[in-house]
Amino acid sequence: MIDFVRMFEAIDTTTKTSAKVDAVLTYLTLAREEDKVWAIAILMGNKPKRPVKTADLRLWAAAAAGIPLWLLEESYYIVGDLAETLTHVMPPRKVTAIPVDLSLFQVFTDVSHMRLASPDEQQDIVLRYWQMLDSTALFVFNKFLTGNFRVGVSRKLVVRAVAKYTALDEATVEHRLMGKWNPFEESMESLFNPDLQSQKHFLPYPFYLAYPLEDDVDALGPIDEWILEPKLDGIRGQLVLRAGELFVWSRGEDLMTDKFVEFQPLKDILPPGTVIDGEIIPWKNGAPLDFAVMQTRIGRKNISKKALESAPLVMVCYDLLEWDGEDIRTKPLWERRGKLITLLADFPVSDVLKLSQQLAFDDWSAAAAYRREARRYLAEGIMLKRKDSHYEVGRKRGGWWKWKTDPMTIDAVLIYAQSGHGRRANLFTDYTFAVWDQGELVPFAKAYSGLTDKELLQIDRWIKQNTIEKFGPVRSVKPILVFELAFEGIQRSTRHKSGVALRFPRILRWRQDKPASEANTREDLEQFLVKAGSGNSTAR
Repeated sequence: MIDFVRMFEAIDTTTKTSAKVDAVLTYLTLAREEDKVWAIAILMGNKPKRPVKTADLRLWAAAAAGIPLWLLEESYYIVGDLAETLTHVMPPRKVTAIPVDLSLFQVFTDVSHMRLASPDEQQDIVLRYWQMLDSTALFVFNKFLTGNFRVGVSRKLVVRAVAKYTALDEATVEHRLMGKWNPFEESMESLFNPDLQSQKHFLPYPFYLAYPLEDDVDALGPIDEWILEPKLDGIRGQLVLRAGELFVWSRGEDLMTDKFVEFQPLKDILPPGTVIDGEIIPWKNGAPLDFAVMQTRIGRKNISKKALESAPLVMVCYDLLEWDGEDIRTKPLWERRGKLITLLADFPVSDVLKLSQQLAFDDWSAAAAYRREARRYLAEGIMLKRKDSHYEVGRKRGGWWKWKTDPMTIDAVLIYAQSGHGRRANLFTDYTFAVWDQGELVPFAKAYSGLTDKELLQIDRWIKQNTIEKFGPVRSVKPILVFELAFEGIQRSTRHKSGVALRFPRILRWRQDKPASEANTREDLEQFLVKAGSGNSTAR
C-alpha cells in the first residue's frame, strides 16, 4: 500500500497529464502483482461497494478521537467530506509508517470481509487500520471505507499508462478493461495475455462517443459526406452474441441482459460472432416513448408482465461492430451500415431490432431546421457521422458529432438553499426553484451548477442575510432572486408538488435584471409539456 499512497500523492499534487501517467506507470512497475489489478480497478472506478454504514463510522471515530458525536457531525458539515473528517479527528499515530508488508490486496480482502461481518467485527477491523495508518494513508483508507474514492485521473489516462506498461496499444487495453470485472478473480495475466482472451467472449467493445457540435455546421463540408440520424433519448448499448450466448451491455459497462429480456430470443436467431451498437429505448405504436418510461424498466429487479406491456424495449441499431466473429470497426461506416442493413433484413428480428433512420437533407440549413424542431420528431437532435469514419475508442473528434437541439429554458425564483459538498461545503450552492401558480410560488426543480465562483460567493452572502427559516441544513429565503434554468426534458410527475419533473436542470444565468414577479408560471410548464409531447408520460 505504500506505493499506492505515493502514487496517490504524486497524482494529487500535479495537473500535468504526463506526470500523472508517469505516476501510474511507476506504480505498476514497483507494485506487487496482486496489487496492480486492484490499483487499476480503483483508478477506473471499478471499486467495491461501501462495506459499512457511515453512521457507524461516525460513532466509532468520535469514540476513538474522544470527542462528542455532535462535534464530529458539525466538523463533517463544515468539511463536507466524511473520509477527510474522519482523518482529521483521529489522534496522531504512535507509529507513522505504513507496515511494509501491508498490501493493497490485503486491505481490500479485509474491506470485502467487512460487508458480511457483524458490527463488532467491522469495528475491530476499522479500528485496527485507524491505529495502524496515518496522514495520506489514513485518508485513502477512509475513502475506501466510505466508497467514494476518487483521484484526478481519467479512464483514458489510466489506459494510457497500462498500455505503456503492457506494451499493448490503447484500444486493446481499453477493450480488455471493459465491464465490471472482479479484481479478486483477475490478474494482469488473465486481463492482458492474448492467449486467454477466448474466455472473455462476453466482453463488449469500448464505445465510440460523439463530441457536441459547437462550431458552424458548414465547416463540416458537403452534407453528402455524412450520415445523419435522429439522436434518440434512451440507453446506449451493445448486443453481444458469441458462443451461443447473448449479452446486453450499457455504455456504463453494466451487464443488463436480465433486465432487458426482450432481446433473449436473439441468441437463437442471430448468428454467433455478432455485435451491434445502438440505442435501447421503449417503443410502442411505431414510435419511441419518453425516457421516463425507460426509467421504469431500469430500476426493476423483476420484470412483470405489466412492465413488459407498458414499456416494451427495442434496440434502434446504428452500427455493426463484429460480423461472423470478425472485428470490423476499422471498416468505413458506410460499409458497416450496409452489413447491418443486410443483417436486419435477413433475420426475423424486426420486433426488437430497428434500423436507425437515415435522415435525408439537401443542405445543412434543412438539417438545422430539423434540429430546431427535433422534439416534435421525438428526438434530442441529430447525430452526424462521417461516412468513411471508423468506429473509434472513447471520445474522438472529427468522425462523429452530436448536434442537440437547444435546451428549454424558464425563469424561476430561488426559495430554498442548502450547502454543498467538498470545496463548496461552506457555501450555499444547492438551490430549489419555484414558479408562480395563482399568486403562490410552487417548487419544481433543484439545480446547483452553472454559476461562476464569484456569483456563488455573492449569492451565499445574500442567502445568509435573507434567510426566513432554517430546516436542518436547508434555509428558506426571501423570494427575490430570479434565475434562468435550462433543461433537456419535462414530464408529468406525481411526486412533485408542481406536477412536473425536469431532466438535467441547470442554471444558465442569474437574472439580476428581472423581479420575482416576472418569473414564469406553472402554466408555462404545462405549455412545455404540450410542446414536448410528454403530457401522457408520468414519473412516479
